[in-house]
Amino acid sequence: MYKIAKPFFIAVETPLHAGSGTELGVVDMPIQRERHTSFPKIEASGLKGCIREAFEELKTEDSKVKSDKLKEKFPDLEEKWEIERGGKKEIKKKDGKELIKFDEAISLAFGPEKGDEHAGALGFTDARVLLFPVKSMKGVFAWITCPKVLDRFKHDLELAEIKGIPDMPEEKTAPKDCQLFIKDDKIVLEEYTFEVTKDTNENGACSVFAGWFSEKVISQGDEYNYWQEKIEKDIVVLPDDDFRDFVNLSTEVITRTKIDNETGTVQSGALFTEEYLPTETILYSLVLASPVFNKEKGIFEKTGGKSEEELVMEYFTNGLPEVIQVGGNATIGKGIVRPRVWRDKDAQ
Repeated sequence: MYKIAKPFFIAVETPLHAGSGTELGVVDMPIQRERHTSFPKIEASGLKGCIREAFEELKTEDSKVKSDKLKEKFPDLEEKWEIERGGKKEIKKKDGKELIKFDEAISLAFGPEKGDEHAGALGFTDARVLLFPVKSMKGVFAWITCPKVLDRFKHDLELAEIKGIPDMPEEKTAPKDCQLFIKDDKIVLEEYTFEVTKDTNENGACSVFAGWFSEKVISQGDEYNYWQEKIEKDIVVLPDDDFRDFVNLSTEVITRTKIDNETGTVQSGALFTEEYLPTETILYSLVLASPVFNKEKGIFEKTGGKSEEELVMEYFTNGLPEVIQVGGNATIGKGIVRPRVWRDKDAQ
């Protein structure tokens, strides 16, 4: 049973294709969607596999650790699991305890690569869309969301015992300093005009939420100032039905083909279309931690007053790279995302 849950956010840096297989519809290779809402999502199994691969890339050939954050938090990972002496393998020890290699840490946290010896101590929920970028007549683009998405987001944060969550804004509202308005209360998204109410001051629900979201979700630092300011101003809460229409009709659909190496021309029957989540989409998921399901706890053995699940969550939080690849078409630069885990200090 999972004991700890933490939200983490996924900012899409390049178009992302988490595919659902081939279909007979307009798009040959659509993205994954929720059955009942048709909102985009990333299946938890695919997300977990991508994150596991990112962790495996942190190790060197001799199973030591590249990540400075993990070296500092888990010094035992710096040692090799076994050494060769006279054709025999001996376990290296430190302070009388067997040390664990990085491969073993991954197996305990994510589950063994082969077989069913034990389950992994880390779990994930499906990544759900939170903010979706849409072309705007003014301000270049807007991030749209809806009451259904926000209510579910708040519920998930409460499951993770996050405190200080602001009130969710109502539909057809925008922050006080929103720069998307073309005249009076009119905003034009794609080719559609919406009447939206702008907050009269910074204490309005949408302004407070946008400011809170900018601080908690967008990575901090001077290089992210533009995005922090943009998200504080240009979130628009649309009605549920309008949001559903945009996430269904305003994704990127790319036509691809295959070239015949012998003729240098398009191969017959090799024309197909793929659907992508656009750049700037923001999704979120919950990472779940449980005690280790193996009697050999390794670095996750209770120590310093911390439980196994706390050490597992610490391992994930400190080891998750700043940039990872999710979904298909990695060789053409698709699916580059920037994850950000909710830190304990964010909960204050």
